[in-house]
Amino acid sequence: MTVHWQQLSVPVDLPEVRDAIDYQRVVENAGATWDYFPGHIDPTYAQSQGHPTIFVNTMHLAGFADRVATDWAGPHSRVVRRKMTLAGSIYAGDTMVGRGRAVAKRRDTSVDPPRYLVDLQIEVTNQRCELCCPVELTLELFL
Repeated sequence: MTVHWQQLSVPVDLPEVRDAIDYQRVVENAGATWDYFPGHIDPTYAQSQGHPTIFVNTMHLAGFADRVATDWAGPHSRVVRRKMTLAGSIYAGDTMVGRGRAVAKRRDTSVDPPRYLVDLQIEVTNQRCELCCPVELTLELFL
């Protein structure tokens, strides 16, 4: 799918994205991003800190939010701004769920050539609909 800025009417809901998160994915992502905080790789440590098990890191959440946006907008889009708040955790064994909404579009004429932007609000939750990470994200769409 490719979203065309000229035809886009806002607000519009984005398709839901789901991703099953197992222990291997949590540990591999921590290794791939060099984030060796024990809560991402050591269940005993995570439990000693009040968590049921290991949990995904911030970069994993950011990448998932970007995926929700770019899966909807298509290959002619890129993330130009992201503001995230960590409100909860996605644990190994959870399903990460992303729901979003395009809330505004604008033409940025402060640069040459102008940029065609879409502002999104995305919520990353678990399968129990517990909010983990609200995200404000801006995409640039290429005409």
